[in-house]
Amino acid sequence: MVRTRRSSSVPEQLERTAKRDRKAKTNAKKSQSAKVKTGTNIHSDTISPWHVGAHVSVAGGVENAVLNAASIGANAFALFLKSPRQWASAGLNPSNIENFKARMQEYHYKPRDVLPHGSYLINLGNPDAEKRQKSYECFVDDLNRCEQLGLEVYNFHPGSSVGATTTGESIGLIAECLNQAHTAMTSVVTVLENMAGSGHIIGSDFSHLADIIAAVKDKSRVGVMFAAGYDIRTKEGWEETLTKFDQRVGLSYLRGMHLNDSKTDFASKRDRHENIGMGYIGLEPFHHILTDPRVQGIPLILETPEPETWATEIKVLNELSTCTKLDEKKKKALLCRIRKSLKRAGPPYRAGSKPNGSTKTRKGS
Repeated sequence: MVRTRRSSSVPEQLERTAKRDRKAKTNAKKSQSAKVKTGTNIHSDTISPWHVGAHVSVAGGVENAVLNAASIGANAFALFLKSPRQWASAGLNPSNIENFKARMQEYHYKPRDVLPHGSYLINLGNPDAEKRQKSYECFVDDLNRCEQLGLEVYNFHPGSSVGATTTGESIGLIAECLNQAHTAMTSVVTVLENMAGSGHIIGSDFSHLADIIAAVKDKSRVGVMFAAGYDIRTKEGWEETLTKFDQRVGLSYLRGMHLNDSKTDFASKRDRHENIGMGYIGLEPFHHILTDPRVQGIPLILETPEPETWATEIKVLNELSTCTKLDEKKKKALLCRIRKSLKRAGPPYRAGSKPNGSTKTRKGS
């Protein structure tokens, strides 16, 4: 007799699917926990005096950002406090907050090591009062989340004039919003990110940031995140950039840096991230940065496109910080390690954007 397989009812199918999902989540949590407990990349203040990390995921709860950072050997990390592409998000629940703080202590992270990133929707420089108010409310909600988690700094894009007002007027609106937010919230330092400079973006020139800071009443509540737009491809270029920053803004305001290579050449006015050493910037500039005591002690956050390579890139950057001189042999060895990690990452990554990476597309991408 041939047995026929009895078809399942819809509720039974849903239950089996839910059971599989629960099992997958449990296994993922166990895997992540095991990685943090037994891995070799565990965060420790003794790894390096440089606060190198990455912008890590908060999937499953904001507290998981701490585990994700520890698992890649990060001495610092960035995270989103809510969806960066939605105006409204559910608030943090007490267990999220409690677990985040507990894990911060467990893995020896200090508030200064964590640099939350603001919503991409926020534009405090918009001359449209209604739209600016919507941005401001989203902005203050982020600051409130920082205070709930015990974090001290908050990184955001200054905004844009949207072509509807002058740069000066837009800068004034941003400063006005910051003054209002500093009064509303008690402690968080608002960190302006400098930008690549496309369109009507505010922050493409250090003078924009200096003008905003000049109009902020409480100077202790404002800082700058260096991210893009200046030529640091040579030692001389790096020195000139930092000197210019000190003259126009002041090094005391530098609260963090984004670290990534570039898919586009200098002056493209586009901020297109590439893995360390694989783009138009190259490896040497990161040696200049990681041996400059002026940027020691602030979060240096990777924003490279392949999360699977972050642990390797962090190790490479920390190793660069110990090199008195980066010779060709050492450079080739470090670049080889990054290329190998990219190869392990697999498709859909397209290796290299010239001149340091291969332009050959991997099989399957």
